[in-house]
Amino acid sequence: MLYTVGEISKRVNIAPSTLRYYDKEGLLPFVERSKSGIRMFKDSDLEWLSIIECLKKTGMPIKEIKKFVDWCIEGDSTIEQRLELIDRRKEAVLKQIEQLKQTLDTLNYKHWYYETSKEAGTCDVHKTLKDEDIPEEILAIRERLRN
Repeated sequence: MLYTVGEISKRVNIAPSTLRYYDKEGLLPFVERSKSGIRMFKDSDLEWLSIIECLKKTGMPIKEIKKFVDWCIEGDSTIEQRLELIDRRKEAVLKQIEQLKQTLDTLNYKHWYYETSKEAGTCDVHKTLKDEDIPEEILAIRERLRN
């Protein structure tokens, strides 16, 4: 089955303007065009679009995604380069996850801080709290923030 930009956009939840931009940047060399020049996507293009979106979500620049697409089209001689690129992106995502976990910890700490303050009617309550009165996971976060 063939899909227009608008149809595939709805299927993959990518704005039509983004798909046109990807095509303009050379990320979609596999997309066919009708006789009148309309981009026509096949079912097999869905995986390509998913991979491009995945790489984009890792923070990979369009130029690097283009290089990856080119390597894929080039064939088996570029398997090693593609594997190295994927491994680098995987490492970047793992670092992002760790940063997000620390961000979530900080938000959890501040939630506890303000929830406790709200119950006491003042932020001054934290001046008198003993470490043993603070939940262990919150205490660990507070210590990380102070160091």
